[in-house]
Amino acid sequence: MNKSPVLPFKAISEAFVCWIDSAGESTAGLRGRIVSPDIVRLTEDENGDFAVQTAAIRNFDRIRITENRIDGKFTPIVSGKHIELVLRPDRFIFRPLELPNRAAEFMPGIVRSQIDRLTPWNAADTAFGWSAAADTDDSTMIVTIAATPLALIRPLAESLIDFGAHSVALFTVLPESESEGRLIKVWEQSGRGIKDTRQIRRILIAALAVAGIAAGSALAADILMSISLSAQRNELARQISGIRSAGGFAQASNAQRSLEQRKHSSPLTVLVLEALAKILPDHTHVTELQLEGNKVRLTGVTRDAPSLIALIEQSGRFTRATFSAPTTRSSSNSGDSFHIEAVIKPLGPSS
Repeated sequence: MNKSPVLPFKAISEAFVCWIDSAGESTAGLRGRIVSPDIVRLTEDENGDFAVQTAAIRNFDRIRITENRIDGKFTPIVSGKHIELVLRPDRFIFRPLELPNRAAEFMPGIVRSQIDRLTPWNAADTAFGWSAAADTDDSTMIVTIAATPLALIRPLAESLIDFGAHSVALFTVLPESESEGRLIKVWEQSGRGIKDTRQIRRILIAALAVAGIAAGSALAADILMSISLSAQRNELARQISGIRSAGGFAQASNAQRSLEQRKHSSPLTVLVLEALAKILPDHTHVTELQLEGNKVRLTGVTRDAPSLIALIEQSGRFTRATFSAPTTRSSSNSGDSFHIEAVIKPLGPSS
């Protein structure tokens, strides 16, 4: 039972870390595409040394990379640069591959799927690339695949990365041509991207922390403002209550109480009519009804006038029912003419 709150917190923490890593990698990749480092080309000769070539200097000097080490005097040349490492063709095997011309846009997938067939290694453990296509006719083309075990060339790239290279791209050339125009890219590794990702991750965490502090401050300010407004409302209510108790609204209150008293004490015509309609029998016809204060006067014709007094008294809405004039026989012999007066009880539930 006590471990259940830990699981959601752990899941949230893992999701947050994944989001930070993803955002850091994306930002670092975008930064790498926008900010292009200087390019330094290292071309391997027959002795295993590398000639240094930059945009301003060609064949500046030669570097030997042995046992994952580089002469320290070349560190400024390598640090922060994009290194193009051109390796000798004898490090690779080359295989021709004939394909339809329409396969040009799918070359990466096609070449990767053919590595197991063309070389002794699988694609995951191989650095490979292909040359520019040479058309044989209108429907087919031939590319040359260059491949070598990744374990043989990765130490060279990692040595340059350790010396501060921004990134390293490995190339080779076709055996029959040493022209730079025929370079074949076989592998690439990013170096500073990891450092950039860590730096950006720290920046993102700091930014989120600042945003959290700002949000907390805003929430605290909102709470304090709510408390202040609540105190002002309470004070205003207290002042209004004090004015009322001091008699400032006494006249209005008295008028309101008078109206309420009149409302409850005065009979409503609708209620009187409703009560009479319920208690008077079908053979009774009211020809005149008058309301004066809390009294009602009825004039009409009925077959049994004396029984009306008892019905009115028993209704619970009237009291002191009596004949206000003698009862006479109607000239049409349809019944007795009656004149009854009764007091209307104050508004309330009928008994």
